[in-house]
Amino acid sequence: MRILITNDDGIHSPGLDVCAEIARALSDDIWIVAPETDQSGVSHSLSLNDPLRLRQVEERRFAVKGTPTDCVVMGLRHILNGKGPDLVLSGVNRGRNVAEDVTYSGTIAGAIEGTILGVPSFALSLSFSAASRQKPYWDTAVHFGPDLIRKVLDTGIPRSVLINVNFPDCGPSEVRGVACATQGHRGQALLKVEARHDGRGNPYYWIAYDRRERPAPALGTDLSALAENYISVTPLRLDMTDEPFLTKLAAVLS
Repeated sequence: MRILITNDDGIHSPGLDVCAEIARALSDDIWIVAPETDQSGVSHSLSLNDPLRLRQVEERRFAVKGTPTDCVVMGLRHILNGKGPDLVLSGVNRGRNVAEDVTYSGTIAGAIEGTILGVPSFALSLSFSAASRQKPYWDTAVHFGPDLIRKVLDTGIPRSVLINVNFPDCGPSEVRGVACATQGHRGQALLKVEARHDGRGNPYYWIAYDRRERPAPALGTDLSALAENYISVTPLRLDMTDEPFLTKLAAVLS
């Protein structure tokens, strides 16, 4: 099995090496194509007006000056030149990608592009807290990742569906199991803009999250699974059509 790995944290991120370790438990035919720099939050953006610069870091490991989407396209269409892969792994992201995060995440986007190009794809992310921020529990992803991926692949992933996996903020012995969960809803009330001034007195701004306590997440969601130290697994569809409302609109507009 040939595996293509990408991420959005960049070619030098520790999570990329963790993803490669997970992949090595599944195959010895591994290729890494990741962004030259951190591309967190770029979503499914594709570079159309800028050239892509490709740098070979070592054997089967490449850096692209572009987005995670660019990396998957370069991997499939140029580096591998149509010879596979059989699986795309995007991650392991330093930080969870749940609820509304899936619309912003470059990690999710890497798996989306793999799915669009017809390859079974997983987005892998690891939750962390203020206490574990500097030392996330990477060993949790390594311990559970390979077997989880095998089981999903053996089940068979429907075409146009990607698998979003989030590991909880705890060590392997504290993981309570795997929860197949729906995409949660966090709400954006906590999203804020922080106004600051640089050394010359000029204003600049940071988009940030308010750190105040959040309400308990709805049961059965990716948010609640992680809160209870479960690995969250959520299949996501490329087709975002809301069929019930489509039917209602058809009755009104046709």
